[in-house]
Amino acid sequence: MSFDEIIDRRGTHSMKWDMMETIYNVPAGDGLPMWVADMDFRPPRCVSDAVRAMADHGIYGYHGDNRAYHDAIRWWMQTRHGWQVAENWIFTTHGLVNGTALCVDAFTAPGDGVVLFTPVYHAFARVIRAAGRTVVECPLINRDGRYEMDFAAYDTRMTGKERMVILCSPHNPGGRVWTRAELEAVAAFARRHDLVLVSDEIHHDLVYPGHTHLPVAAIDGIADRLVMLTATTKTFNIAGCHTGNVIIADDALRARFTARMGAMGMSANSFGIAMATAAYSPEGAQWVEALMGYLQGNRQIFDAGISGIPGLRSMALEATYLAWVDFSGTGMERAEFTRRVERTARIAANHGPSFGTGGEDWLRFNLATPRANVEDALRRLQEAFADLQ
Repeated sequence: MSFDEIIDRRGTHSMKWDMMETIYNVPAGDGLPMWVADMDFRPPRCVSDAVRAMADHGIYGYHGDNRAYHDAIRWWMQTRHGWQVAENWIFTTHGLVNGTALCVDAFTAPGDGVVLFTPVYHAFARVIRAAGRTVVECPLINRDGRYEMDFAAYDTRMTGKERMVILCSPHNPGGRVWTRAELEAVAAFARRHDLVLVSDEIHHDLVYPGHTHLPVAAIDGIADRLVMLTATTKTFNIAGCHTGNVIIADDALRARFTARMGAMGMSANSFGIAMATAAYSPEGAQWVEALMGYLQGNRQIFDAGISGIPGLRSMALEATYLAWVDFSGTGMERAEFTRRVERTARIAANHGPSFGTGGEDWLRFNLATPRANVEDALRRLQEAFADLQ
């Protein structure tokens, strides 16, 4: 396939395209949606073929026998990430926001604290608060345009009421690929404060050259408190199938999660199972390699364009297709630079404050779109901030 192909998604019930005017007041006719994290690319042919085969069969009854699906997950994790997963460790949820919410429900109680390293994916805080738990923010340090952790400071924030810490690895929105030493420090922090560690690794396949993702499961001495979250959805642009995996090696944690899944009557979507099984294949792996080459080009073009606008700076991405842009150098209030992006440039981008402390001067831009859209976005931004040049 060609990632340059322009696919008109308007009027297809696309949240990204059909909701940008409602949410951001960016006109549907000529606006550019660069917010919610899905791609404007078709998935690999093997995924489409799997859906077509189900449609051709024409019967959509209850799904059973997940062996091929589990084998595909285990093959992918071993082949791509060097991580051996047992079949009975795998739970299937309705996407990873649902998976996160189930973890909060299974491993914490109302009033408990859940730790987040902010700024971070906004859905975490949303489900924590909706469940009657408390968000405990541990702000990341922006050191020379790169996020780092400060566990000496984080230790002082703990009150003893915290029961869980959620890690985003690779990090969204900063694009960090955490090092082994950093992951060991996260694990030590979780042990020190007796926290269940939930590691959301949904972006683990979207890593750029020069960086290697390490699953938290590879860290010694953490399995008894570790819950891993993975999915095909970000990797292959199939978020609409709402299929994710919670993977738990520890027997006691797995029993608690099993109980919550059973209490809620959870079962998998057969289309999601078929799509994920097809995606986790050699053909899917080849598609990912081609995708990352294309995204590398988009990233380089976007960063170069942003650096040419005085006062704007994008954080260097090590993973993900989500550019995190700092507007603090413009000297503008948040309302002003946001107005220029949305009203003048007619671009919908995620607002930084939704990611928590540290996001106040930032916007997040989705680069997983044909290159012509990225180049158009840069022209629009250059015009919107022309008075600074």
